[in-house]
Amino acid sequence: MSEALNGTADTTETVDDHDDAHTAGLVPVAAAPDTTDATVTMRLWRGDDTGGAFTDYEMPAVEGEVVLDVIHRIQATKAPDLACRWNCKAGKCGSCSAEINGRPSLMCMTRMDTLPVGETVTVAPMRTFPILRDLVTDVSYNYEVAKRIPPFKPRAKTEDEVEAGGYRMQQIDVERSQEFRKCIECYLCQDVCHVIRDHEENKTAFAGPRFFARSAELEMHPLDVNDRRQLLQQEQGLGKCNITKCCTEVCPEHIKITDNAIIPLKERAVDAKYDPVAWLGRKILNRTKRTPAEAAANSPATGPAAVQPDVPAHGIPGPKGADHDELDLVAVGDGAPGNDPVTPEDAPAG
Repeated sequence: MSEALNGTADTTETVDDHDDAHTAGLVPVAAAPDTTDATVTMRLWRGDDTGGAFTDYEMPAVEGEVVLDVIHRIQATKAPDLACRWNCKAGKCGSCSAEINGRPSLMCMTRMDTLPVGETVTVAPMRTFPILRDLVTDVSYNYEVAKRIPPFKPRAKTEDEVEAGGYRMQQIDVERSQEFRKCIECYLCQDVCHVIRDHEENKTAFAGPRFFARSAELEMHPLDVNDRRQLLQQEQGLGKCNITKCCTEVCPEHIKITDNAIIPLKERAVDAKYDPVAWLGRKILNRTKRTPAEAAANSPATGPAAVQPDVPAHGIPGPKGADHDELDLVAVGDGAPGNDPVTPEDAPAG
């Protein structure tokens, strides 16, 4: 009994000592929030398909924010009419794609503390696609391309598989195409690809890196029997890609689009056309290559890889009279001196 009482007394004494320590300021407590007067200047594109210009907004700097947080604060305090597309704010929906200091990025995954301190942060819509309003672009071109990708077509089940109630596959074959399923369809790879970024006319004959990755996923699937090689080469512009790896560099999911999708597709397309061993094998087995028309027969849509957008201009014309280096990164071309909004007639072609 005395030991129990002693133990209780000791515990009480310890608690009292702990409280005394807090009172005396000996135990460290959580630091107060940083209330410095630091600010950040955001230069945002404001306008629509008829023209626009960059507008500066000076905002208090808040620790731990991403670019999208600052955009939301601007909407809440200074520009309630600012248009911005977003959804999950977790880097999984691909909605908040933009060009930050000239680099295609997700606004929700770009931390403010990773950008140059003290410099203006320029945020512009994706240049490759037509502007709807402010930071929102029309990405329907990509939906048109998606309709022209021949869908997954599994082979017939073997007798063993029918008896087992499912297909049998090697894990190594499954993993080969698994990487491409991480795509969140942010279309940053499409935006950075110079084949369509600098050449609007190629949109009718070039699928783009996102859809080369989609085709690679299907072509490498161990059960798929659709042959898309001729279609990729003749109608979807696989040969136009010169493997600069820009798409891989901007991918937020770190998919190796060039190395693991585009280059293997190029090899498969060449093998289908020029490989003498493959030719001999087809002759012996009495097999023929599928034509682009045959490959696309089951696609939701046929014809060119995309429909030319019906707009007079696309992308972000360069701000007129700009003398800031960071603006040069997002300019389509040089404008005439002055501060007037840029119109489609002012915007350079291509």
